[in-house]
Order: sequence, then C-alpha cells, then structure tokens
Amino acid sequence: GGMAARVTVLPSARCLFDDPVQIRVAGLRPQQAVTLRASLVDESGELFQAHARYRAGSSGELDLSRSPALGGSYSGVEPMGLLWSLQSRAPRKRLAKRNVLTPFCVDLEVFEGHGDMSRLLGKCTNERWFLGEGVKRISVREGRLKATLFLPPGPGPFPGLIDLYGSGGGLVEYRASLLASRGFVTLALAYMAFEDLPAMPEILEMGYFEEAVNFLRKQQQVKDTGIGVLGLSKGADLALSMATFLPGIKAAVSISGSGFNSFIPLRVDGFTVPPHPYDLGRMKISDKSGLVDFSDVPDDHRDPTTWDCRIPMERSPAKFLFLSGLDDANWKSDLYCQDAVQRLQEHGREVEFCSYSGAGHLLEPPYLPLCRASIHKVLGVFVDWGGKWREHAKAQEDAWRRIQAFFWQHL
Repeated sequence: GGMAARVTVLPSARCLFDDPVQIRVAGLRPQQAVTLRASLVDESGELFQAHARYRAGSSGELDLSRSPALGGSYSGVEPMGLLWSLQSRAPRKRLAKRNVLTPFCVDLEVFEGHGDMSRLLGKCTNERWFLGEGVKRISVREGRLKATLFLPPGPGPFPGLIDLYGSGGGLVEYRASLLASRGFVTLALAYMAFEDLPAMPEILEMGYFEEAVNFLRKQQQVKDTGIGVLGLSKGADLALSMATFLPGIKAAVSISGSGFNSFIPLRVDGFTVPPHPYDLGRMKISDKSGLVDFSDVPDDHRDPTTWDCRIPMERSPAKFLFLSGLDDANWKSDLYCQDAVQRLQEHGREVEFCSYSGAGHLLEPPYLPLCRASIHKVLGVFVDWGGKWREHAKAQEDAWRRIQAFFWQHL
C-alpha cells in the first residue's frame, strides 16, 4: 500500500531454511542510498536483527547477489548476509529452532538513506521452513528411545541417518528435519538432559544407541545398505563410537568432535570405554567477559596414559568425515580431528576431513547466524564458542554441502 519500493525474494518468498535466496529491491531512484534491515523473532520472543547500507544501481534496482553492502552488519557482496549476520539485542543468545512445524519469518525492510531508518520504503517477509513439503514428523517413544523420526515423502527407499547433538542435551530436531527435507530418513536422538534422561548421566549405554539403529533399520522407507550417523561435539564422539562398536553403520560424520570418548563413560558389551581424563580446575573464566574457556580442561590427548579412552575407529568398516573450525574456542577440535585422521590413515583407512579457518565450535546448517557465546544448558555457565562472522557463515555452507554429498556417496 503506497510503498515506494518493492522488495522481492526469489525464487520464492517461502523456502527451506538452508535454501539460498536472491533478495532484490526495485523502484528506487538511480544511485539512491538505502538501508536494508532483516528482523526475526524467535520462539522465546527474542528479536534478532541485521542491517546493511546499499546504493541502488543506475536503473534504481538493487540485487544483493551483485550489489556490495557499504557497511552495517557486514560489507561487500553477500547475497545471504542479512541472514547470517542476524544478532540478538540481548547478547549471548543462540538462534535455534525448537518447533520445526513452524517457520522462522524474516521481515526484510528497506529504508531511505544511510541514517536513522525513519522512512520505510518497502518490505516483504521471507518464510523459512525446517520441514519440506510432505515430510512427516513422528515422535518416537519406543522401548527406551526418546527420538523424533522424519520421513521424506514417497516410498523411497531413502538412506537412513541418526542425528546427535552435543552435551547441552535435549531433543534437537532442526538439523534432522532439514536433512529429511533433502531426502534422508533422519532420526533425531536425545541421550541426555531430556525428559527423564539425566542432565549428566553417570554412564551412557551403547545398547541405547543400538536400539536407535535397529529402530531406523526396520523402517520400510530406509535402504537396507547401511545407516549413517552424524554428531556435533559430544555427539560426534558418540557417532564415531557407534560406527566402531555397532554393525551396519556405513558412514559417520564428526562435527567439532574428537577421536576419544569424552566426559561420560561408555558401556559397550562386556567393557567400558572410560572418559578422556579432564580437570574442571583448568577452566579459564575471562575477567572481562565472564565467558568460560574449556580448551585446557581435557588432559593432553598425546599422552599415552589417556589412550584407553580412544575410540578404536580403525576397526570400523565405516567411512568417516571430520569437520572442525580453527577458531573453536570451546575445545581443540582441530587438533583432535588431526589426531583421529592420522590414526585412521596409519591403518590405511579412507577418511575425509576439512578444517575451516575462522569457524567456531557450533557448525550449524547454513544461514543460522554465528553464536559466539551462549549458556551451556547442562553446565549452567556461559561458554565461548569462537568463530568469526563471515568465515563461519561460509564454513557452514560448505560443511552442509559436504555432509550431504558424503552420505549420498556412501549410503
């Protein structure tokens, strides 16, 4: 109604969260100075915003895939910059989707000039979904399992994945729902700090994860050629343990993980893999920010006295992919990744790995903005996750492509 400019999102204003889009503005004056702003309110009511200053082209148009931002939350040509640079008013908030049945709505507004954003010229809303057309979400409470199953539309058969998040616990669904939207039957699995699962279990049972694999394998739409598993942080070493100790796992992805069992003993048939020794006394708390740095908490992984905690991945027939950020401030995931890769290579095993400069600990699906610091739900302290905005965003895009290509190749 009476707006001076038209903001459009192509190919469609409705898309999946991991879809890149083209943001365009038409109807401006030639060379007009404008400010674009993106706003998103998360499910807890927290406002996330980003803005960037632009100048229209000679025909009064703006195309974010070609026009450089002249400053603001980012600068340069960044087609998806307004999304990946979203930041909360209150610091130390992590943008995460709890209910995957609803979209995140991103309001895109264009304002006159490079100043106070008092005059709105045009706007539109980009609906970003976590569940593709026809993907089914099924809550699973079978046996001991606490999980959510996501089924792509159609008879399949599709490759099957188990998706594990880290020691913050809970049942995290948004990565699994996106993977299902891309053609994988995906089981998001909770293993701590959820319903009656303890916040810090005294021991984790491999039998629990085996139940998950068996449940997934008996789904009609799942290909019978083997299961894939991916995990972030603590979930990553669990993914490696599953690939090592359980039959039928063909491919495993470790995101910001390690090649040893971390923090909680793992009981496997007849024996227990102890946790890698650590000392919370080596936690460093920054005077300035109050953030906790855990990177020196684990004992040195090169010390042979810690080696009974190693996951003997070289025994596994699975294929492995390791992803890590060189700016991970939570723990030394790149060193741990190098160690794991080296061990596998020494045993003649094929392994893929990628370390990203400027990327932090929380390597998430693309366009989720960097979370530099947030509260650790189990430990109750604010943790420094590391990462630099632009590099982290690029790493997430690349990692997401690699993860999918890896699973398509090996499953």
